[in-house]
Amino acid sequence: MTYLAKLGELTLKGSNIQEFENLLRHNVSKCLEGTGCRTILRAGRLYIDCDDDKAAELSPKIEFMLNHIIGITGWAKCEVCEKELEAISKTAFGVAKKQAAKGCKTFKIDSRRSDKGFPLNSYELSCEVAGPIESLMKVDVHNPDCVIYIEVREKVFIYCDNEKGCRGLPVGSSGKGLLLLSGGLDSPVAGYRMLRRGMKIECCYFHSYPYTSEEAKQKVVTLAQKLAYYGIQTYLNIIPFTDVQMRIKEKAPEAWSTLILRVCMMKVANLLAKRCNAKCIITGESVGQVASQTIENMTVTEHFSDFPMMRPCCGLDKEEIIRTAEEIDTYETSILPYEDCCVLFSPRHPVLRGKVEDAEQIYAELEVDDLIIKAYEEREIVKLTFGEDAEWKCKNEQE
Repeated sequence: MTYLAKLGELTLKGSNIQEFENLLRHNVSKCLEGTGCRTILRAGRLYIDCDDDKAAELSPKIEFMLNHIIGITGWAKCEVCEKELEAISKTAFGVAKKQAAKGCKTFKIDSRRSDKGFPLNSYELSCEVAGPIESLMKVDVHNPDCVIYIEVREKVFIYCDNEKGCRGLPVGSSGKGLLLLSGGLDSPVAGYRMLRRGMKIECCYFHSYPYTSEEAKQKVVTLAQKLAYYGIQTYLNIIPFTDVQMRIKEKAPEAWSTLILRVCMMKVANLLAKRCNAKCIITGESVGQVASQTIENMTVTEHFSDFPMMRPCCGLDKEEIIRTAEEIDTYETSILPYEDCCVLFSPRHPVLRGKVEDAEQIYAELEVDDLIIKAYEEREIVKLTFGEDAEWKCKNEQE
């Protein structure tokens, strides 16, 4: 059994293309560890082979991986044959017969001859192979029910059902970022978009028990696991933030409570980003979506960050974010009715255009640094890996 995946953006790289190819292959091998599958990357194609007697068992896992691995534009399950016209015609006819059984009435042959030593060119090969198939279906080169692809390489790969892949750069090729992950729609989408730019992510969630429930925490664990399907592996740091929020409620002006909460989150994120060697902090902020996400308030938040801030959703509206959440299967989890700490004690009339100097003064008057350090040191850590259950970790086991 053979799967063929087409490489995406990384094929445009120059002299360092091999680094990207090796990383993609490493990520695939990591996901398929222990399966016995063999992976080969050659000339813009990634091949995954496994023994036929294991096909029924391994096909679901391989296809799940191919639907989540970042760095390919598409993939297909292939029939493989030798570079002989009779073998190619016979194999293509078998593929066409399966499509006809599914109800296809028309077809097209799309041949590509990477091996220029093959005696027929792409057009000639398509014509030769199409002849016998016309007994099953009619040719329609403009709007066929199915397209039968033939790729002549070191062997001949024939396939029909070409599935969409996850475009982008292989995860790990762009360093590491710390994602501030809430239970909402935006932050998982932000994490996914940075994963597609090749960035590994570690996650940070602020939990205010008993004001936020255990169900709210489990909701975020589930979201982090869904991101781990794309990111191969991540850690979720759960920060106990009740004491910090209570201090804000007691001492900060009510209108400033949400913005100062985000300032305190930045302080914890700075500590964690240094700990995990992240190069930036990622948030799900979208300009103008809520009061804390005006340009002025986002400027205040960024002022308290020691790292570059990445906001991949900043130019998206809610409908665009929802569409992506549905694509990556986080939507149904994100809309579960368990609130995170960001909505606790939200002021009725929040400040819309905060100033950095005012935020600095309010933060200083809180005298909250000791509580922030305490929250950071008492964090829980969950290790989440592709295809495996969440594993709760001790702090000193964190990578």
